Amino acid sequence: MNQVLEVRPGLAGAAMAAGRVETLMLEGELSEQDLLELCDDLGRKLNRGTRQVVLDFGDVGHLNYRGVKPLMARTDAFRRAGGDVKLSGLSPYLAAIFRAAGAHDCFEIYPHMNDARAAFALARAPFV
Repeated sequence: MNQVLEVRPGLAGAAMAAGRVETLMLEGELSEQDLLELCDDLGRKLNRGTRQVVLDFGDVGHLNYRGVKPLMARTDAFRRAGGDVKLSGLSPYLAAIFRAAGAHDCFEIYPHMNDARAAFALARAPFV
């Protein structure tokens, strides 16, 4: 089962379910500080053993490009620990911000959070 966490601009959220892939649903306009707090939260999750995270940007209207590089660094930490961070729901505008910040090839991006969560399962599926 997957965990979905709704994150509002203050990064306060509530867990909706428990499981292997944790999904953070972001919304609003994310400042550099919001993204740094998100990175701190991801660091705590990594230290507690979380290895698979989906960040859903479906309800995000804008984000500060200065917060993208720290997010890239946090994703590298997940990968070094054997996990990953995948993105979903990026509008063309947000995708352009990620590209402009140099993250065009850093993240796997999916149209919907369910696609991103499924990608984790596909990566683990045994091949016959």
